[in-house]
Amino acid sequence: MDVEDVLRMDRWPHILCPGCGNGTILNVLARELAERFENGDLDPDKTVLVSGIGCSSRLPGYFRLDSLHTTHGRPLAFATGLKTANPDLEVIVITGDGDAAAIGGNHLIHAARRNLDVTVICANNYIYGMTGGQVSPTTPEGDVSTTTPYGNPEPPFDLCELVMGAGAPHVERWTTAHPVQLKAAIGRALDREGFSFIDVLSQCPTNYGRRNGFRDAREMVEWLRENTSTRDEEGKIRIGILRDEEREPFHARIRKVLEKAGGDGD
Repeated sequence: MDVEDVLRMDRWPHILCPGCGNGTILNVLARELAERFENGDLDPDKTVLVSGIGCSSRLPGYFRLDSLHTTHGRPLAFATGLKTANPDLEVIVITGDGDAAAIGGNHLIHAARRNLDVTVICANNYIYGMTGGQVSPTTPEGDVSTTTPYGNPEPPFDLCELVMGAGAPHVERWTTAHPVQLKAAIGRALDREGFSFIDVLSQCPTNYGRRNGFRDAREMVEWLRENTSTRDEEGKIRIGILRDEEREPFHARIRKVLEKAGGDGD
């Protein structure tokens, strides 16, 4: 199966800005899904993409799969309903740093705490890219946005630390400068049973880069490559597999409760 078989080619060209990191995420996810559909590891009729609001949340609409484009910050709430009602579904949530960690922050920590069996791909570009470049929960302290024109006074969330603190068993961080590693990370997440979170550091040249000293998307990608490391290095952002543990998923525990209550667990 080719990538073109996975995507809705009639919806191209896409709406993403030139150089947007979401294009890399779309490419990598499409290639991983095409391979898995081809070899039978995944059933396209049982694979669902869920998103909220934001640039990254438009990605499911380009896939030839069932998808839910939900309200702002609520993709994990909808994903909880989907996976609990039908545990046989492979549910993939595509979200952004604002969608997941601001208005959706409560849903994020509780999905991790419950160990909901979904894969979350978070396009983390440090900004509200679609709605005008406002400060987000991951905007670095001191950086400029439309709502912090003199510099962000707040410390940012480390989303991986946040979900690990809430109990997420599988957590990885990569960047759009590491597409091969990101594709492998998506594969590992799909293979895991339970909550898998992939924080993808991504470039937004339109609303973040031009306000913070980057000339173009290429310069931003180079910055991501040079300022990240798979080892703990001072001054660099840690990437790689940050946690990989086994824990009973939410739908399995729900089934046990239903059996105790006299149901059949379906």
